[in-house]
Amino acid sequence: MPYITTSDGTEIYYTEQGTGQPIVLSHGWPLSSDAWQVELKVFADAGYRTIAHDRRGHGRSSKTYTGNDMDTYAKDLAELIETLDLNSVILVGHSTGGGEVVRYAAQYGKGRVAKIVTAGAVPPIMVRSDTNPEGTPIEVFDGIRNGVLKDRSQFYKDLSETFFGANREGSDVSQGAKDDFWRQGMLVNLAAAYDCVKAFSETDQTEDLEAIDVPILIAHGDDDQIVPIAAAAEKSIKLVENGTLKVYPGAPHGIYGSYQEALDRDILAFIKE
Repeated sequence: MPYITTSDGTEIYYTEQGTGQPIVLSHGWPLSSDAWQVELKVFADAGYRTIAHDRRGHGRSSKTYTGNDMDTYAKDLAELIETLDLNSVILVGHSTGGGEVVRYAAQYGKGRVAKIVTAGAVPPIMVRSDTNPEGTPIEVFDGIRNGVLKDRSQFYKDLSETFFGANREGSDVSQGAKDDFWRQGMLVNLAAAYDCVKAFSETDQTEDLEAIDVPILIAHGDDDQIVPIAAAAEKSIKLVENGTLKVYPGAPHGIYGSYQEALDRDILAFIKE
């Protein structure tokens, strides 16, 4: 299996398919590159070189105790892109991965990045504060940490319900999709899963968004129960220089079903513009 070794000795797993302009996909918490299996094929079939990695601590990458923060995630991504010598890159990030690609683009991507797509992404900042009243209370994130620490297996099973909107009337998400969310979550080592909660909820990426000077498509479901749109996409679009906001009515946080089909079509259309 292909790996790169970062400057701090962490092994980062990646997978790739196809040839052409590179699309680099960054997954959400607590998942892995497996979350992008459909996109890896669909985008490769459309004529692109598709690459997805497992974030440190996740999937098949090193089970890290340190470096589980947005700065290091972005640095790892930079080292992957530099090692593979990718140029004119299309970055696609979901949830925490949206934060990762935004920080990478702002701090490392000058001259390498052509366009960015985020979906259900965490920027600019999730946690509620006096300056971010639309945010999620810190007690919610404390609850996530407690759930991971106490019984992560059951916690991931429970979380899959709201992740995919399975708790909504008319939801058609399969048991298999929820089981696969659990499977991927169980591959994250506890320290990395626990620390990543702070990374995705408390990292202020306002300046990252303001620094982006390439076109960015900001996609978000308006029934996202994990990363509510009011504190995320609706704020991010006001901070970027060249952004397009695409709202998917009724769509949850998890990329699945008709939402996934529509999003993938929109990503390919955006790339070709």
